[in-house]
Amino acid sequence: MPILRKIYAILIDLVETLVIAGAIFVIIYAFLFRPFQVNGESMYPNYHNGEYILTNLITLKFSSIERGDVVVFESPVDHDKDFIKRAIGIPGDEVMIKAGYILINGIRLDESVYLPLGVNTYSGKFLEEGIPMIVPENNYLVLGDNRTFSSDSREWGFVPREKIKGKSFFVYWPLNRIRLVNHADYNMN
Repeated sequence: MPILRKIYAILIDLVETLVIAGAIFVIIYAFLFRPFQVNGESMYPNYHNGEYILTNLITLKFSSIERGDVVVFESPVDHDKDFIKRAIGIPGDEVMIKAGYILINGIRLDESVYLPLGVNTYSGKFLEEGIPMIVPENNYLVLGDNRTFSSDSREWGFVPREKIKGKSFFVYWPLNRIRLVNHADYNMN
């Protein structure tokens, strides 16, 4: 009989440990951090198809999205999917595509930190060549780093703040590509 009590005590301890671990996981997943998988080549060469990126959900409660942040948001074209893109225009910015470059408030955006030389940004159905647009309040202009193969704000417009799930901050899979997600700082003076 004493052996049955020991087995019972071990099982109870195991169940308690699993319940506590599960509760901690749910809290972290629902309120703090969430993994997202990069699907496709829209963020290449900085983020590759199949990489897993940890996204901070709570940051948006206490800080705003800044130009250069890599964000995850609900796809405007398929609400069951999430997209990952770079925030380029923030509320109040005047944005324009001209001669293959992005102009923010009349200043050419230097994207050399994350885009290879010679990459051009072409217009789309929404953001047309040479036509300035103001980013509305609580909206963002987002673009993929792989400008040629990215479905982004140039095609379907601004992303409302409430659709943005979080800021990505850490690539954790595959193991040979573990790294921090670099926030692009732009000299807009």
